[in-house]
Amino acid sequence: MRDRVTEAEWATRVELAACYRLVARYGMADLIYNHITARVPGEEGHFLINPFGFLYEEITASCLFKIDLDGRVVERPDLPYEVNRAGFVIHSAVHAARHDVDCVIHTHTRAGMAVSVMECGLLPATQGALRFHDRLAYHDFEGPAVDEGERERLVSDLGSCDAMVLRNHGLLTCGRSVAEAFLLMNRLEMACRVQIDFMGANTPLRLPTPDVMTKTARVLAPPTFSGRQGTEASLGNWNGQREWSALLRQLERTDSSYQL
Repeated sequence: MRDRVTEAEWATRVELAACYRLVARYGMADLIYNHITARVPGEEGHFLINPFGFLYEEITASCLFKIDLDGRVVERPDLPYEVNRAGFVIHSAVHAARHDVDCVIHTHTRAGMAVSVMECGLLPATQGALRFHDRLAYHDFEGPAVDEGERERLVSDLGSCDAMVLRNHGLLTCGRSVAEAFLLMNRLEMACRVQIDFMGANTPLRLPTPDVMTKTARVLAPPTFSGRQGTEASLGNWNGQREWSALLRQLERTDSSYQL
């Protein structure tokens, strides 16, 4: 596969394969289901997606499909697998509508699904959750995402947000890079897990004041998406790369086969 693609595409394949491995390592995978996609550099309307049949811990750079926004396979790995149609519907919708997004992650975690069925959604109860305060989109459940007609409604609900709760379904994040999308998903997942923990304690909740909620959200907001200019932007223009580099070193120490 490596000799059939550009250096830029291969680098993206390696990053995306690493992301699949990390999602599995941090307990956010659902067997062979769900998807993480990345835009192919320099190729309009092409993105990479996993073969339907591989566990996340098996994903490598060379096993990824390259498909276009109409679902046509552009580059096929030497594997007896296809692309999951539901993955195509959700991810192609975001990639087609959001040109500021290079990576999309969708998960079915226990905590994410649990919060997705709560009428209250994600509560602004912790610093981590406040990263998404007034910036978290919600999309109502319409059944399994196999109807291409749902794409317009999904991207309309997503708007300019970088994270979404798919009601009765799971979570979705999108970023300007694979690193950013993964770190956003990690933050959102942790916020959901903590919410499940404290709601199970059956004790009154002490939420931050509205002013503190707004202040914290502004501090943690990235320099793009929704037009906010958060303090993180002035403190190094956060994009997840520092954490991502550490995570890649962790993978290197344990299993670098994702690079194959």
